[in-house]
Amino acid sequence: MKRIREFLLVAVATLALVAPLADAQEKVVVSELNWTGARAISYVLKAVIEQRLGGQVEIKGGDPAVVFAGMDKGDGGIDVYSDLWMPSQAEKWAEYIDKRKTVETNAVPYKGIQRLWVPGYIQDTYNVRSIDDLKRPEIIKLFDPEGSGKAKYFPGVPGWNITNIWQVKFQSYGLDKYWEGQAVDQNIMLNRLDAAYKKKQPILFYYYTPEWAHVAYDLRPLDEPKFTGYARPEDKANPLYNPNGCFAMYQPKDRPDWLEASKVTCAMPDAQVWVAFSKSLEKRAPKSAKFLKQVQFTPDMINQWILDIGRDKKDPQDVAEGWVKRNKQIVDGWLKGVV
Repeated sequence: MKRIREFLLVAVATLALVAPLADAQEKVVVSELNWTGARAISYVLKAVIEQRLGGQVEIKGGDPAVVFAGMDKGDGGIDVYSDLWMPSQAEKWAEYIDKRKTVETNAVPYKGIQRLWVPGYIQDTYNVRSIDDLKRPEIIKLFDPEGSGKAKYFPGVPGWNITNIWQVKFQSYGLDKYWEGQAVDQNIMLNRLDAAYKKKQPILFYYYTPEWAHVAYDLRPLDEPKFTGYARPEDKANPLYNPNGCFAMYQPKDRPDWLEASKVTCAMPDAQVWVAFSKSLEKRAPKSAKFLKQVQFTPDMINQWILDIGRDKKDPQDVAEGWVKRNKQIVDGWLKGVV
């Protein structure tokens, strides 16, 4: 009987020690947004928290408004917005990060770029490096193989705001006399890029980073004058407003004379892309919060993940877990002072 009592006392003491450890497991809910780069980041965050911090992560879908409301509430319903593009989400930033101070971000964003791109062989062979080079007669002729009188380029998908922006840009740059935009579905454009690349043919198109095509092909952006600010009177509340700025863009929904009223003579501003998370994690899951503050991505990382997940249809969790295991040194940097 004495031995049984001693055994029970040891068992109870052991459970008392183990229970706090079990309770200490951090639980984090990460958003699954509806673009491939964001999904990839979500699963990489999940892999690090689970593999390296011993936490538990749930991936949950939701649009930006729902995710920000959840992070603001801070009850663990949803904790992380994996791919916050600025200045596109400037209203959310102002409300939840600046005003309410219920949402935090990582310290260093990655950069997203929107430009016109050409394959490297076109730049190397014909020295096409800037938007001004598109006025050269030999370049216009190069991109007009059918001899129609106007060179062709891809300005974006029909219905996209950016497609209208490029129409305005070509007008503002004085290129509309020589160039004609052909808006098509993005998959059609990518198929055309692949066909042109294999035959070393000319192609000029709107594109952005991060995306998988930058891994599959040697693509190079054309230089444009630097962005100097949004110039419409309606943009006065925007922190990037400048009455003498280069970007005064109206969309068809804004006014019927949008094309005549608009003028854009510069590059799109580079986006700063952040990981946002509920400030409540600092108390509920402090190790995960510190990791999220320190995590840093590069476009090259995300380009590869998008290639694997978006083009090659690999499982995002498999891609993320494999990457985390192969890149211990990078992940160690994200976890400095955490583990």
